[in-house]
Amino acid sequence: MKKQTIDKTPGRLDFTQSVTGLILAIFIIGHILFEASILISNEMMYKVTLMFEGYYFFGERYPGIISFLAGAIFIIFIVHAATAMRKFPSDYKKYKIMKEHMSSMKHEDTSLWMLQVVTGFIMFFIGSVHLYVMMTQPSNIGPYASSSRIVDEFMGPLYFVLLISVVSHAFVGLYRLALKWGFMEGKNSKVSRARFKLVMKAMILSYIVIGLFSLAKYAYVGYTHDFSDGVKYESKTIRVGEHK
Repeated sequence: MKKQTIDKTPGRLDFTQSVTGLILAIFIIGHILFEASILISNEMMYKVTLMFEGYYFFGERYPGIISFLAGAIFIIFIVHAATAMRKFPSDYKKYKIMKEHMSSMKHEDTSLWMLQVVTGFIMFFIGSVHLYVMMTQPSNIGPYASSSRIVDEFMGPLYFVLLISVVSHAFVGLYRLALKWGFMEGKNSKVSRARFKLVMKAMILSYIVIGLFSLAKYAYVGYTHDFSDGVKYESKTIRVGEHK
């Protein structure tokens, strides 16, 4: 009798989607917190920028490190999107069926999945723009350079939409990962799921608030700083200038 072979491709794709999603979610959590250093002071945000440029390791700034990191995240982002898109409704008929299913079932987890679809679609475009800018303009990151981009280059509205989308997508994704890989089993799965869902909502709200305050501070700096001298930032404690 011929041995039946099992196609492992769907499982491998699902695993790849989970791993890349986890990496991206962790990146987003760290990224928003690092960006929020502007809330402490311009100097703190500048020091964070220098850290990612390798200044504290090599004694010099290497913006190319940021380009490399942004490129790596971009590749992971593309792989994640490619593996996730296979689960999206491929046409209007399927989308209509899904919408009717959601309306009749009124199941919150199904609604969260649809939120993943919508935010993922938004991120595919806006996130790609942001990562491209980071790859091509790595030296234009800092308390004044970033503020100038938000105000003078009109990136504020784009970053606002990206913030809402990426935070929602990341934490809903982490919740779904915990559900998929059995981290909500416990003695009572319903109680565990409710607790995870509460944590998810609290984290979404917290990170959106942090991100909005950070965005507001960057906008404030961008509107109040005079860029006419060509110098975007000069550290008070470190002899490294950030110039145009």
